[in-house]
Amino acid sequence: MTNASGTDASGPEHIRPDDPGLSAIMSERRQLLGLTYRLLGSLTEGEDVVQETYTRWYAMSAQEREAVESPGAWLTTVASRICLDLLGSARARRERYVGEWVPEPLPADTQWVSGRWGGGSAVDPADRVTLDESINMAFLVVLELMTPAERVAFILHDVFRYSFAEVAAIVGRSEPACRQLASSARRRLRASQSAAAPAARRADMVRAFKAAWEAKDIDALIGLLAPDATATGDGGGLVQAVLRPIEGAEQIAAFFAGRMDAVPDLRLAESTVNGQPGLVAEVDGVPVSVLAFDVADDRIRQIWSVLNPDKLRLWRES
Repeated sequence: MTNASGTDASGPEHIRPDDPGLSAIMSERRQLLGLTYRLLGSLTEGEDVVQETYTRWYAMSAQEREAVESPGAWLTTVASRICLDLLGSARARRERYVGEWVPEPLPADTQWVSGRWGGGSAVDPADRVTLDESINMAFLVVLELMTPAERVAFILHDVFRYSFAEVAAIVGRSEPACRQLASSARRRLRASQSAAAPAARRADMVRAFKAAWEAKDIDALIGLLAPDATATGDGGGLVQAVLRPIEGAEQIAAFFAGRMDAVPDLRLAESTVNGQPGLVAEVDGVPVSVLAFDVADDRIRQIWSVLNPDKLRLWRES
């Protein structure tokens, strides 16, 4: 297969099943996937990074591997550095992407997203981000606005609880520099946040949006949306999607109501999307779009609709 670096990498078959350290090494896969998904916003790229990380581990001699004091820390360091390199080129790749790029949505039963804490020093409670919070779509979209170094430092420290000494060793910068990176990332995050609605209220709003959409009730849709709401579709050039975000409650309501006429076989189902209430749109039982919502101040502020089939693999396999 081709790994995240674009080079040829052998698959799991190159790992010897009689390796005495195999179980411990492979037990790190869950955390590595959780880390790389958050860093890249893409499960596909995250899986490639994890594969490349294991390839590099087994490219070392047995003596070199035995000399590694903490294999888990070694794997995390390598995966983070690969992600840092990928993030450095991500902006150029996003510019070549057809239409808007939205992080890959995750279904409710994605078990590896929980992970474990890092082994570093305590984190100030004011700076803590729970693992559940760190996979919601609004959070991931803000991460896209950060520099690669900000994103890596912030995720490692504030989400996975690595100390700044550990973060500095991973990203190759001083501790004060890493503190500054994480602080800058927090400012970006706080500047984008509004008062989040309680979980039950978010579910009620999404359920009401579903009912109004199915009824093609434009007035009801407008009433659920913030006046300056934004709806973003991601088709990746593989399926038809609006190439630019739709802005304004009236425009969004008209667009969604019109989709019911354009796709008469469309069926909507409530679902958990990246840990938050969302919707799945299906045609003949096959998911064609997954919608995530940001609800604040008792209105829907953002809608992200992922239609790119490459990003719906987990949904179609479930």
